[in-house]
Amino acid sequence: MKRATYLLPIGIVVVAALLASIFIVDEREKALVLQFGQIKRVKEDPGLAFKIPLIQDVVYYDDRILALDTDTIEVTPSDDRRLVVDAFARYRIEDVVRFRQAVGVGGLPAAETRLSSILNAQIREVLGADQVTSDTILSEDRRGLMNRIRDQAQSEARALGLNVVDVRLKQTNLPDQNLNATFERMRAEREREAADEIARGNEAAQRVRAQADRTVVELVSQANKEAEIVRGEADAERNAIYAGAYAADRDFFEFYRSLSAYEESLKGSNSSMVIAPDSEFFEYFGGSMGTTPE
Repeated sequence: MKRATYLLPIGIVVVAALLASIFIVDEREKALVLQFGQIKRVKEDPGLAFKIPLIQDVVYYDDRILALDTDTIEVTPSDDRRLVVDAFARYRIEDVVRFRQAVGVGGLPAAETRLSSILNAQIREVLGADQVTSDTILSEDRRGLMNRIRDQAQSEARALGLNVVDVRLKQTNLPDQNLNATFERMRAEREREAADEIARGNEAAQRVRAQADRTVVELVSQANKEAEIVRGEADAERNAIYAGAYAADRDFFEFYRSLSAYEESLKGSNSSMVIAPDSEFFEYFGGSMGTTPE
């Protein structure tokens, strides 16, 4: 009976010690076995493992790809247009021994603080480099810039036992205080382009108008020239007819010309003419108006 009384507590202690020496590593984790703060063993494969109870401790670390959102920062590209940049990174703990040595008991919070500082520094360095403008950052070329940030951050993150898988720029915006100035500049540029287009349109219209005026002048001049030619030919033909009529019958020709003169001078209903009755103008009236010519 006494023996059973002693064996029961001993059995309980043995079972408790056995349970305390067993630990399980999940497939999504890695584990470090520590003895008085010193790393004794690394457990990366999932399954059961053993440690010395009370002397050794087990620290677990996530083996999955983790996400980190960086703080919003301002960068100044080579064209001096400041941008507000917000990025995120994907990383994983690649070397748990180096990770433990780098961050100690701070774990992931301490590692993410240091990784965030590394990423912000590389973002400023890459986006602020020569030949990198705000247009480059906002264009499709930003993919190459993000890869450069990732590669340069990776070299520093290895000292923390981390592997930077990817870096992406979530947003790149202008600071609030610069938005109004930028909008005003864009509006001024559009107004200048509109003024240039209007000026070019007016210039083209002036050219068309000048060409049309020149064409009108040329057409009128040509028409006047042709009219003068026709008029001259008609006058020549008329004079030829007059000359022929004069040569055929001189008295009749003079009589006809006098009648034409009477007709032209006495046109209108209220015309008046004062002239001496014995004037040669009335030579062919005869009767009471003058003496009949012989």
